[in-house]
Amino acid sequence: MGVERVQEIANFSKETIPEEFIRTTYEQPALTTVQGTVLEVPVIDLSDPDEEKVVRAIVDASSHWGMFQVVDHGIPHETVRKLKEVGKAFFELPPHEKEAYAKSPGSQSIEGYGTKLQREVEGKKAWVDHLFHKIWPPSEINYQFWPKNPPSYRKNNEEYAKHMHGVVDKLFRCLSLGLGLEGNEMKEAMGGDNMVYLLKINYYPRCPRPDLALGVPAHTDMSAITILVPNDVQGLQACKDDHWYDVEYIPNALIVHIGDQVEIVSNGKYKSVLHRAKVNKEKTRISWPVFVEPPSDLEVGPHPKLINEANPPKFESKKYSQYCFCKLNKTPK
Repeated sequence: MGVERVQEIANFSKETIPEEFIRTTYEQPALTTVQGTVLEVPVIDLSDPDEEKVVRAIVDASSHWGMFQVVDHGIPHETVRKLKEVGKAFFELPPHEKEAYAKSPGSQSIEGYGTKLQREVEGKKAWVDHLFHKIWPPSEINYQFWPKNPPSYRKNNEEYAKHMHGVVDKLFRCLSLGLGLEGNEMKEAMGGDNMVYLLKINYYPRCPRPDLALGVPAHTDMSAITILVPNDVQGLQACKDDHWYDVEYIPNALIVHIGDQVEIVSNGKYKSVLHRAKVNKEKTRISWPVFVEPPSDLEVGPHPKLINEANPPKFESKKYSQYCFCKLNKTPK
């Protein structure tokens, strides 16, 4: 198999974890989390007929938090349940079945089953395995990375992607209006109908030392926005005012992260959220983020209508593929 998966390591780790998973003292959750305080991330009702109220709420959350949860979002609960069901079932397959979808060594593509995502700082590893594949648009989909087992995997993921459009359009419209732009301009700046939806399943096995390990270390998302659903195991943390807090997930909500590209296009008005994932001693945590991204060859920069003498550009324009390469490889942007 070549690559050791965290799921397999977890099966043999009863009381301790390998050294490479023990984070530095300035990262260890037990030492760096504000105890006894849960971050009450804004909760926004997307079905509210008062659009101005929704816009204000999204602008406020995106400017001050970079993260919010949406309820009454229009994606049926059953669609979400089925997405989770098949994703969990994939990770419960025997190792050799999962390895059929593994990223080939040296591949430039992010898609496939894997463990390592980016260059590891100080050689530290994250307590997570993952599966990446694009779910929209059809021209970008490579079914080679979509599991054939369980048999309903494709149908359930396609159904979820179909319902995702309404949420994406509503969020981008509100973000756009909140900047004083026309309702369609933020989406157009990200590629319009050519935007890519990249699904990731994060699988965080039970960990005997959740005080020392991280599922995903601190990062901001490269995407425009990220729309995430987790299973019922809490673990998301956000950094606010230089402190780490637990974020409590509301059942049936979608968690929305502002990503780097929205921060760039808004010229810094909206903030890309710094977040990380904890792991759990008793239960496996799973999450399903969808990264809504510009097409790889699209150049993204501050929106021209937001730039003037009083508000010069804070970011340089860059092709999205170039931005991702620099960030994943920890090279200067």
